[in-house]
Amino acid sequence: MKRTILLICSLVLAFSASAQTSPNGKIQVVKTSEGLNVSYKVNGGWQTIYSAAIPGINGGSHRSFTEKYDMLTGKRLSVKKPGVEYVYSLHDGGVLYLRVFNDGVAFRKYGRPSTSSKSEEAVNMDFSSATNNWIPKWSDGYEEFFPKNREYKSGDHLAYPSLFEYENGVFALLSESDIHKDNAASSFYATDTKGVFRIQPDQNEQEAKGSPWRVVIIGQLSDVVESTLISDLASPCQYDDTSWIKPGVASWVYWAYNHGSNDYNIIKKYVDMAVELKFPYVLIDAEWDDMDKIPSNGSKRIEDAVKYAVDKGIKPMIWYNSSVGWINGAPGPKFRLNKPEDREKEFAWCEKIGVKGVKIDFFSGDNNMNMKYMIELLECAAKHHLLVNFHGAPIPRGWPRTYPNLISTEGVYGAEWYNNVPTFTKRAAAHNATLPFTRNVIGPMDYTPCAFTDSQHPHITTHAHELALTALYESGVQHLADRPESFLSQPQPVKDYLTNLPTAWDETRLLAGYPAEEVVIARRKGSTWYIAGINGTDSPRTVSFSTRKLKKLGKKATIFEDSTTPNAKWKVSTLSDYPTTFNLQPRGGFVIVVE
Repeated sequence: MKRTILLICSLVLAFSASAQTSPNGKIQVVKTSEGLNVSYKVNGGWQTIYSAAIPGINGGSHRSFTEKYDMLTGKRLSVKKPGVEYVYSLHDGGVLYLRVFNDGVAFRKYGRPSTSSKSEEAVNMDFSSATNNWIPKWSDGYEEFFPKNREYKSGDHLAYPSLFEYENGVFALLSESDIHKDNAASSFYATDTKGVFRIQPDQNEQEAKGSPWRVVIIGQLSDVVESTLISDLASPCQYDDTSWIKPGVASWVYWAYNHGSNDYNIIKKYVDMAVELKFPYVLIDAEWDDMDKIPSNGSKRIEDAVKYAVDKGIKPMIWYNSSVGWINGAPGPKFRLNKPEDREKEFAWCEKIGVKGVKIDFFSGDNNMNMKYMIELLECAAKHHLLVNFHGAPIPRGWPRTYPNLISTEGVYGAEWYNNVPTFTKRAAAHNATLPFTRNVIGPMDYTPCAFTDSQHPHITTHAHELALTALYESGVQHLADRPESFLSQPQPVKDYLTNLPTAWDETRLLAGYPAEEVVIARRKGSTWYIAGINGTDSPRTVSFSTRKLKKLGKKATIFEDSTTPNAKWKVSTLSDYPTTFNLQPRGGFVIVVE
């Protein structure tokens, strides 16, 4: 897990060229008196992608390098990425670092060495040459939709990751990476000029040595979806021992039973399901601290529920309120993690009784207080061999590389919203077909997929659509949403699929798709490929794809489709070959498992 930088050429000082290109020559950055202009080579010419207003850039130095590292979770477990770094001095005494890769561009600023940088200056970025965009509104927990060509006005607060489309099938995804304890995260605001946005750090009361990386992933849609640029730019792993960090599938109570985690007997049902389906984890959600107050539980407490799981060979994870966001009226346990001494005591207790991970919920946004607190939670949890899943939290910004016990992050409008409002029912299919091009590009996403029955509000996606989400979406622990009796009543091939489902991938490839319409993604674990696709529209849709990019691809396949037979939900086939064209039902889907 140690970072390796292989210098390909020596440091070259005082270079004079104004144009910098990626190793493959497809991305060009031109340094001007106003800042940086970024373009992409297509059809023999340069197509403008964006410009960043950073005045006063002087000459500097550059080096070529290869970023090489391994991940424990994610879309690609072994990464080797060439790049070029340019270091510029600024007129105000600061330093600008620019990195150009084959799949994007990133820059970060460091302030004047002798002065405090509590208030980092905003940077304007111009994406006005884009023809379409998918930009979410900002919120504390990043739980928003990605509408195409959102109407916005000057001053509107907008969020990462945002996707922009250009002519000739070129796309750019704007996000951020490598937040440190002295940083606030940033977001952006619309300005008076359409397509020009102000990148603005959140509140920070302490001195910051430098900004995080502002990142734009650039290329065809496949380049965007397959990119590892957010983790490429993150600091290397901070832990010497990571052998205890194990990805896997979890049974999860909240989707079906909002208050079920205070009920010992309901928890037992989810543990028993995990045993039968051979899931490694069970998540005991909010209000477990009230278990001894429920008369039907008798004298049972959380320690008894954890012991029941451990005795069955299942690894329990438990929920905490971060107690910095939603507190009044929110569920508990509360105020157990805020002080370092309380956090140490609580995590030591978790480790002692057999808890293997914590889900920490309800943070309050991007400010430095939250960033520092979240990193300290990760560090303390690692001391006690605890996985961490942040909920009601900002999006991941490279931390799964730096702190690999961060096994997932919500930061998404996910399936739990079937509990809350009726809005999700009609919008879910299109939203589901947008997330692989936006939110899930930048890091693990705890969407909590796969429900064949209904929560408080119904869903109208098909069974095969729901099953496909488990492979379409990447999360180090995949929390499956449905109730035990639903999963256990599925055909045996579906149950076998869930039992064998990987949650960390050796390779990821986009095979077809366009946001909100359709998506087909292939992910490889060892010698097995999972090819999953969904229809994001309300009409029947023919989806075709090519598998020419897939190496080590066998022929024997199990195919999961929606049945066309009345009163049947599934069509499951085992074939010596597999189709590459599917006629999907409205909001339908498919999965192919190729041994």
